[in-house]
Amino acid sequence: MPVFMCVYRVTKSLSLSDSQTIDPRATESTDSQAGSPPTGNSQAGSPQTLDDAKRLIERLQRYRSADRGRLVVAFSGGVDSSVVAAAAVRADPEHAIAMTAQSPSVPQWQLDWACRIAGEIGISHRIVRTQEFQRDDYVRNDTRRCFACKESLYATIRQQCMTIVESLSGQTPPDQTLPDKSLPAAAIVSGTNADDLGDYRPGIEAGQMAGVCTPLADLGFTKRRVRLLAEHFGLSNHDLPASPCLASRVAYGVQVTPDRLGRIERAESWLRDQGFTDLRVRLHHDELARVELMIEDLARACEPQFAELMHQTLRDLGFRFVTIDLGGLQSGSMNRELVTIGMADSPTENATNKDTF
Repeated sequence: MPVFMCVYRVTKSLSLSDSQTIDPRATESTDSQAGSPPTGNSQAGSPQTLDDAKRLIERLQRYRSADRGRLVVAFSGGVDSSVVAAAAVRADPEHAIAMTAQSPSVPQWQLDWACRIAGEIGISHRIVRTQEFQRDDYVRNDTRRCFACKESLYATIRQQCMTIVESLSGQTPPDQTLPDKSLPAAAIVSGTNADDLGDYRPGIEAGQMAGVCTPLADLGFTKRRVRLLAEHFGLSNHDLPASPCLASRVAYGVQVTPDRLGRIERAESWLRDQGFTDLRVRLHHDELARVELMIEDLARACEPQFAELMHQTLRDLGFRFVTIDLGGLQSGSMNRELVTIGMADSPTENATNKDTF
């Protein structure tokens, strides 16, 4: 059975470990809490956004009323799943649970961020260890890797829903395994939005096969509308850039291993420490690192002194070759390879699962 860790119902005062590598945004002030009204000229208070919030909450209430004991949000801490979690708490605060995957493919800063956002929302939050690395169809890293990953995730969540009872008011210590009791049936809900449906996303297929509910997509909510909802709910991650799992950085055909993902995580963390914000470190055959940065950051990265420092640092982390992509940051750039491996008819932009489960 996967190891299950119960996390206290977190609040605004949640502290993050000083030893953990977190996104710089995660150290900003948390004065804007869930439910705070939008400010300035934002459209988050527009009639459409208010209606979107009402419709989303009502949709989640229908899931709950259909003899399903809990609303379980597959929760990454990204904006999509955060909006679903915020709406779930408003739909049924006593039965809403957020579950976050712990895996080598999830960087530590994202786990920290998920804990912080769960605290803003006030939702019961649990972290579950997933077992995708035990699957050959995941490790070999072909175009169905995301399917294997999400199938493992949803199976883990479903198993927890059937075998683990919710702790009472957060009184069970975070690292204590809960007793083996039955939990009522649950509606598992993901943050898939309407924009995702036009991409090649085998992870969505896995969710459909597992009976996962997709309220944002079903209601036709695009990423833009989701961000407005996040601002309406007072979530501090309403403008957080998408951050797909670390496995999406590995070129198809190169095995996904914890060592490679750890190397990528450390490289991206180092680059953030140097002041770069939105970026990817992609790993190709022969342990080649291809660094993608925002276009406006390329000139600085290519300065001889910094380029030499970056080259040596990434070499020290275990990369054999280090390159900078002059095309800049491009979401889903690994999927250009789909054309050469027999998937020319599939959409090639942003095929990997983004910031939601």
